[in-house]
Amino acid sequence: MRCRIEKIFGPWKRSYGLRRMRWLGLAKAALQVRLTAIAYNMKRTAVILRMPEAA
Repeated sequence: MRCRIEKIFGPWKRSYGLRRMRWLGLAKAALQVRLTAIAYNMKRTAVILRMPEAA
């Protein structure tokens, strides 16, 4: 179970800059995490569907 969850945080930290929070405050930090999750899921969906525009 741990491997499935921690596999996601590697790309988030490397590609999306989540080593540190950009904004101060819990609400703003939560927004950053949500936006990162949306971006990650959109990119992953494009790869799964093999859309050539995703690259």
